[in-house]
Amino acid sequence: MRNGIQARRAPGLVVLALAARIAVGLAVFLVIPVASATGQLAARMSAVIQSLGQEAGLAPVAPVRARGFSGTPGVGALFAVTGTGLGGHFCTASVVHSPHGDLVLTAAHCVSGIAPAKMVFVPGYHGGLKPYGVWPVTRVVMDPNWISSAAPADDFAFLVVRSPTQGPVEKVTGGERLGVTQPSGRMVQVVGYPDGANAPIVCRNRARRFSPSQLEFDCGGYADGTSGSPLLANAGPSTGLGTVIGVIGGYEQGGYTDNVSYAAKFGARTAALYKTAISES
Repeated sequence: MRNGIQARRAPGLVVLALAARIAVGLAVFLVIPVASATGQLAARMSAVIQSLGQEAGLAPVAPVRARGFSGTPGVGALFAVTGTGLGGHFCTASVVHSPHGDLVLTAAHCVSGIAPAKMVFVPGYHGGLKPYGVWPVTRVVMDPNWISSAAPADDFAFLVVRSPTQGPVEKVTGGERLGVTQPSGRMVQVVGYPDGANAPIVCRNRARRFSPSQLEFDCGGYADGTSGSPLLANAGPSTGLGTVIGVIGGYEQGGYTDNVSYAAKFGARTAALYKTAISES
């Protein structure tokens, strides 16, 4: 979840290798002329750190921060249903292409333990407006591994949504393509709804490999409420539609700080759950 202080990563092998190379650099410092030692050692240490980061897949990226905008049709907020109407929004979700046009994708931890009738999907929500309507959730489809053990690799869920008056949601908003077994390092666009915000945020950066089952997306501003936000590759500049390769969630249920987010990498289990959701929609 997005609260508390994140324990920063310090991969043991990386630290040991860095220490070894620094030792080599210091040895060089002892045998070169004093007048040039400082500059040469600094250059050597800079090169060591840069190459080590690249080898470990931890090469630094320029810091970026999300900006607010007016939203995109295919991404929206999940709202709680109360006795008097709609409560606040609590997570983000996106429409995915399907034969029946009625599937929405989010993080499993967002909807675990919530009855479908207690939430609705509002695509394109911004400024208090609901430009594409309100879509009641009729069914939640989660992976058995998530249900039994909350496995971070399976932190995704499909929601079946239905409106009695508007037809399939995908005909109104369009749908994101589902991308499985996509390579790490792709440039993605991420739209999310922080808790209490009246409009979504958006940011572009690379979805880097964090572990065999997890992606990492570094951008400031993704606080509570952005769980379920889709990582969209090849997002169109006009429609905002693209290929969703993960949703914020997974490791640490998305991250403990607002500037480092994680997502379960979509693979065979995601594809299987998608087929189950189609059969149950």
